[in-house]
Amino acid sequence: MKIGFIGLGNMGAPMAANLVKAGHEVTGFDVAGVTVEGVVKAMTAAEAATGKDAVITMLPNGEILRRVYDEIVPAGLAGAAFIDCSTVDVDSARAVAEQAAAAGLLPVDAPVSGGVGGAAAGTLTFMAGGSEEAFAKAQPLFEVMGQKAVHCGASGNGQAAKICNNMILGVTMIATCEAFALADKLGLDRQAMFDVVSTSSGYSWSMNAYCPAPGIGPQSPADNGYKPGFAATLMLKDLRLSQQAAVSAGAQTPMGARAAEIYERFVEIDEDARDFSAILPWLSEGAG
Repeated sequence: MKIGFIGLGNMGAPMAANLVKAGHEVTGFDVAGVTVEGVVKAMTAAEAATGKDAVITMLPNGEILRRVYDEIVPAGLAGAAFIDCSTVDVDSARAVAEQAAAAGLLPVDAPVSGGVGGAAAGTLTFMAGGSEEAFAKAQPLFEVMGQKAVHCGASGNGQAAKICNNMILGVTMIATCEAFALADKLGLDRQAMFDVVSTSSGYSWSMNAYCPAPGIGPQSPADNGYKPGFAATLMLKDLRLSQQAAVSAGAQTPMGARAAEIYERFVEIDEDARDFSAILPWLSEGAG
């Protein structure tokens, strides 16, 4: 395919590179002037989108997404897939999808899970919202950039799935870290706690796959000085999006709201911008 790729940051650049490696013709644009080997550089977002079979965006927030869509939708080729892989608010995702569909384009909101490592390895998971036709057109590109794509329903549902998933992650990571901090105070060995909880009803991804305690369980950012695998700032962004969506939908999410408050406080004092699992040393040191 001829593909336009807008937003060549830490996630977008390796995703675009994988499309090039798979034989696609990729034209890219980034406001920072980033270049990616094999990607033709465009001078504007509209230029990157002109005449393409698919246009992929990977942008920081809904406001920027709306602004970029105002530029690229008029340049879109009728029937082109417009795939937004940003993580943004549901309202913005649905607004740009409606804008693109009205122009004869095939919009898909497809936020990702897997981080920078998954983007480089081509093992991302895509949570996609949009029509069956739009999803089918985007599917071959998902297969290049990731290992799994789930069609979650109508436009905006990809974003809904992402923020619901990450709200669970934020809440369970805090609970896991609190439990380790409590175990420390009670004199319970961390390894013993892991051995019990990881095979009992306290089992969770936060405990079993991404344990926040150094030297316990599989390798995780905790074993690398909490260097971000998923930065606390990004978790805070997703939790804020979940609460924005909860207010908009009239949903009750008290644990999600409290998790957002805790991460907001943590991010304010954590000058090193550590991994979101660094809540554990913060609690253990009494700062929490």
